[in-house]
Amino acid sequence: MSDVLLNFIAGGVGGSCTVIVGHPFDTVKVRIQTMARPKPGEKPQFTGAFDCAKRTVSKEGFFALYKGMAAPLVGVSPLFAVFFGGCAVGKWLQQTDPNQEMTFIQNANAGALAGVFTTIVMVPGERIKCLLQVQQAGSAPSGVHYDGPLDVVKKLYKQGGITSIYRGTGATLLRDIPASAAYLSVYEYLKKKFSGEGAQRTLSPGATLMAGGLAGIANWGVCIPADVLKSRLQTAPEGKYPDGIRGVLREVLREEGPRALFKGFWPVMLRAFPANAACFFGLELTLAAFRFFGIGAHPTPSTEVVPVPHDE
Repeated sequence: MSDVLLNFIAGGVGGSCTVIVGHPFDTVKVRIQTMARPKPGEKPQFTGAFDCAKRTVSKEGFFALYKGMAAPLVGVSPLFAVFFGGCAVGKWLQQTDPNQEMTFIQNANAGALAGVFTTIVMVPGERIKCLLQVQQAGSAPSGVHYDGPLDVVKKLYKQGGITSIYRGTGATLLRDIPASAAYLSVYEYLKKKFSGEGAQRTLSPGATLMAGGLAGIANWGVCIPADVLKSRLQTAPEGKYPDGIRGVLREVLREEGPRALFKGFWPVMLRAFPANAACFFGLELTLAAFRFFGIGAHPTPSTEVVPVPHDE
């Protein structure tokens, strides 16, 4: 139980680092993904990621890039606690011995299971975040103005109850199961490669950042189409897509073609490395601090060898 608590705290630190570093990129991504389709002869609202960021800052100020950050920031601690707990359960289900080292596929399976668990925590925060991010961009599809996260929850519940708050659950599962599988398996694989051989394998801060950043790229590289569909479903007016993500997919393919499924690709990729590098660095640094002060003595539930940042 002490290990669960320590990883809950460390995961919260890592998740907070992810949100703070990555939220501006996420805002740009969501605004590009949900902008209105231009009519024939009209210019699109944004010509690309840089144009979106420049216009957002010019019209609304720099901190507009951080709109909607409160919801994911508040949710990161339980989200990462659930993620690492899910990884531990996935590992336990596959082990025949407590000291058994997980293979790449086994880590992927554990990550996929954790992705299922985190969806329950993540969906409301994602829905709130997306609605707040797009409403100031001039393209809010719902046509409803929100004054903040609590106002979003109140109005969504009034519109459609708990079902409205959890709209996009299927789309989030479609995104997060493969993404979480790639995330954990790639991080574990790179961690082992970077830490060298021997009983006392450790990672430098630079290697931790590199492994976490590349794991983030792998995570998003497999799930951008599902993320586009999720963003559109969660920001659409109530009742627009009665059959859920399938209706969104049909509309996107019919009106914009397959390329539209990769809208926001560059802001996602630009965000993926620094945000996830910061996540794992915060996570491992916090766990290293616990060990330095003699608090806890076991590896993280998602790892076989803990990469301890140290001065070289």
